Amino acid sequence: MTKMPSILVVDDEAAIRESLKDWLMEDGYGVALAADGKTAVAMVEGSQYDVILLDLKMPGMDGLETMRCIKEISPDSEILMMTAYASVDTAVQAMKEGAFDYLVKPFDPDEVELQIKKIVAHREMRFENIMLRKKLEEQYQYDEIIGKSAVMQEIFDLIDRVAPSESTVLITGESGTGKELIAQALHGNSSRCFMPFVAINCGSLPESLLESELFGYEKGAFTGADHARRGRFEMAQGGTIFLDEIGDISLKTQVDLLRVLQQREISRLGSESAIEVDVRILAATNRDLKAAIKKGDFREDLFYRLNVITIHVPPLRERKEDIPLLAKAFVKQQCVEMNKEMVKISPGAMRQLMDYHWPGNVRELENIVERALVIGSGKEIVIGDLPFSHGDGDASDLPKSLKAVEKAHILRILEQTNWNISKAAREMDIDRQTLYNKMKKYAIKKGES
Repeated sequence: MTKMPSILVVDDEAAIRESLKDWLMEDGYGVALAADGKTAVAMVEGSQYDVILLDLKMPGMDGLETMRCIKEISPDSEILMMTAYASVDTAVQAMKEGAFDYLVKPFDPDEVELQIKKIVAHREMRFENIMLRKKLEEQYQYDEIIGKSAVMQEIFDLIDRVAPSESTVLITGESGTGKELIAQALHGNSSRCFMPFVAINCGSLPESLLESELFGYEKGAFTGADHARRGRFEMAQGGTIFLDEIGDISLKTQVDLLRVLQQREISRLGSESAIEVDVRILAATNRDLKAAIKKGDFREDLFYRLNVITIHVPPLRERKEDIPLLAKAFVKQQCVEMNKEMVKISPGAMRQLMDYHWPGNVRELENIVERALVIGSGKEIVIGDLPFSHGDGDASDLPKSLKAVEKAHILRILEQTNWNISKAAREMDIDRQTLYNKMKKYAIKKGES
């Protein structure tokens, strides 16, 4: 609250009303007066008062009845009861029904001012909490995770139950399903929500760089380390670290990570001293880690440390009832970002979206909506604005030759995996070298679309 609170003084004794008015106005408060409960209720109906000093014993409508009426009209007004010592029990009853506190007559100006300051501080804290909660709800209350399907509703319920805990969570699911949004929701609804949320894609970095990114390094730790640098774990101190594509890290880094989980401490590269870290660890993968354990690519002990709680995000093709909601949300978001007049999705285009198998999941849907808005010119997204065709759609945009189809497929998978070669190769069930050879054959370079 930036302005001084407005105060209504309600007392049947004129001397008390005027004395309180003089004291409070000297302190800069705006003050109004009422001689009885009925007048006070009428004044509250016409104006908003932040604080009401209300006498308990008044002829006609007493203080308790007046308070009940005022609370119905203006529930946010804080009420400070004024009473003689003999009526303290009734004042306590008033507090049980919603009064902030009470003053026992006779009282001095300092006592009145102290109570007013308490009320002001209480209202400011309540206002700040409402604003902070609203901000968090806008950012994290699943409004970025959209889904009416039963499986998504179960995920929302699981987030509610798991977020307040300190447990490590493993989020599984195909690329593009929204695993990082789940991690953000877990952080945003936890006690760590005001501390950092630090994300790192473990699959996009080579082993040597990933190690320094996670744990930091000291000056002189390696060639080019001309200054010390904090790692992501230190950056996340007090908050949450999200390790995306955890299944892609090397066995050596797995050992280092296991130590963090067990001992809650890290060592920077080039240092022998340990640094304690207070972070909650969330991890995600699109790999089958149990299969990776059998192949010797992933440590079983690390898996069980990470897999305290699992949240599996289903692919979009398994929750198609969510596609209309997601598509409309992306249209709204993209129209705002492009400063473009709001458009609709035609029934035919929506059928195309519903029929498509979505190998790139929600991320692919978002990209296709953006593309449709860029190339479309009407007030609707129509079939011709979409890059694929099914059923009764127009197939004229599809490549005709087998080579062109393969090139287009490789490009799409690379885009969906953010040009992570290892991940893209796994998606296509080929090895890295084969993918490199095909990229060379078709002259595929990053940035091509």
